[in-house]
Amino acid sequence: MDASSTYQMSLPLSSDALLVRLRDWDIPFSYHEHVPLKTVRDAKQARGQMLPTGDGGGHIKNLYLRDKKKRNYLVVVQEDRAVDLGGLATRMGAGRLSFGSPERLMEHLGVRPGAVTPLAMVTGVGTGVEIFLDDGLQGATEIYAHPLVNDRTIGLSPTALAAFFDRIGCLHRWLDLTG
Repeated sequence: MDASSTYQMSLPLSSDALLVRLRDWDIPFSYHEHVPLKTVRDAKQARGQMLPTGDGGGHIKNLYLRDKKKRNYLVVVQEDRAVDLGGLATRMGAGRLSFGSPERLMEHLGVRPGAVTPLAMVTGVGTGVEIFLDDGLQGATEIYAHPLVNDRTIGLSPTALAAFFDRIGCLHRWLDLTG
C-alpha cells in the first residue's frame, strides 16, 4: 500500500476523519490536493497555491527517529535544513539517533513512509512519541503538513498547529537548530 488517500481507511485514523476533527475544533487550515509526494524534491514541484518560503511558507521535512533506548521521536524541520543526527541528539537530550523502520512508523505514528507529519501525533501521543520542531518555523505564516496521507497538504499557522497539539494533549518542544 502506498501513503495516498486511496488507502486512508487502513490507517488508525483516516485523513478525512482528521480533517473533520480539525474543523470541529475550529482549527483553521488551508487545503491542497496534489499528486502523491514522497520526497522534499517532489513537494517542491507541486507547490501550487502554497506560499513560497520567502513569503512565509513553512515547508517541512519530518524525521521519525529512535534512540538506543528505543525512545521514539518526530523531528520537524525546515525542508532545506541540513540535520546532523549527532548534534540533534545532543540538543534533544537523546541517545544515538537512527531512523525508525516503516513498521515502527505505522505502529507509533499511524502513517506510512512519505506521509510523516506533525499531525501524526494524533496517534503518537498515545504511543509515547516525543515531538521537536525547528524553532525557525515559528515565524512562518503557514506550516504545510500532510494530513496523514501524501496526496493532500494542509497549511496551519504556528498558532493553529499549537492549538492542535494542545487539543490532543501533545507536549511539543521548539529547538534552535541554527547553531
